[in-house]
Amino acid sequence: MYSKAFSLSIEGQNRTTTEPKMTEAEPSNNSTLAKPRLVICIGDIHGYITKLQNLWSNLETQFDPQHFNAATIIFLGDYCDRGPDTKKVLDFLIDLPSRYPNQKHVFLSGNHDFAFAAFVGVLPEPQNGVSFKEGWKEYEESEDREGWYKGDGYENMHLQGRRWAGHIKVRFNTSKGIEYKGSIYDAGPTFTSYGVPHGSSDLLKAVPDDHKKFLADTVWVHEEDDVCIEDEEGIRHCKLIAAHAGLEEGKNVGEQLRFLKAKETHVPKIEALSGRKTVWDIPKELTEKPIIVVSGHHGKLHIDGLRLIIDEGGGFENKPVAAIALPSMKLVRDTDNLTK
Repeated sequence: MYSKAFSLSIEGQNRTTTEPKMTEAEPSNNSTLAKPRLVICIGDIHGYITKLQNLWSNLETQFDPQHFNAATIIFLGDYCDRGPDTKKVLDFLIDLPSRYPNQKHVFLSGNHDFAFAAFVGVLPEPQNGVSFKEGWKEYEESEDREGWYKGDGYENMHLQGRRWAGHIKVRFNTSKGIEYKGSIYDAGPTFTSYGVPHGSSDLLKAVPDDHKKFLADTVWVHEEDDVCIEDEEGIRHCKLIAAHAGLEEGKNVGEQLRFLKAKETHVPKIEALSGRKTVWDIPKELTEKPIIVVSGHHGKLHIDGLRLIIDEGGGFENKPVAAIALPSMKLVRDTDNLTK
């Protein structure tokens, strides 16, 4: 377990961190050994193209080009909603493999991306043969307040797609202290970025095919073997599991992973994409193994041992988009003023 210098929990603008020294260029055990692979996990972007561009520029500046160009980049999900430029964000992400062909890019689905995908009809059909409509029943008491979408194609739409494109009646989000942007998901700006009004079925035609394919191809969980992480004892070799919100406590991890890899859509809510308290900690069965569990989603930057939550921005306009680089545990933000 890490010393307390390696644990932090950051919310809002009040943050105090003690970051370990960046050492990718000098492996702690033997300077003649090859550098450990650079793995970068990028938190929720939420439609802010300028933040994404600035963060990417800072990452390029921060790391040796040869090392950066061969890095594994894991995007932790929530590319859409809240910010004004979802369309441009997806264009940027879709172009990355051609711009950086030697990098490995992993695009996790966030709960917002899942809902966007549900609305444009690119979720896989439930494997148990049950209609998406069956999933509405559990939450139907919220339909009126959340103003679920009832336009073209709603009849067999996954619950989250209807919530995403709906018109919430309560204007003010008391938990965030801001007004909702159209729906419970703040999806209004995403519609606008494609040139259509919020809640319009015209979005189905406005979203390009490559964007639909991107949403369809996002993964619900990602496992990465032999990821290095540095603590006071030197370099440790770990497995990494990434899921947008996290893995549930009290449920068999193997079964969760199988469910997430299979993209089982018969349930109305995917806890690993949208949960809160149930997915905050590392499941106990993983705590005795050197397994990193990394997520975004929670609107916080929280690092506690091998549990990494990287979502400093939370979709707020005045908060940064953050990334963490392994093995060094170096934090990089779009707001950093870095020079070569």
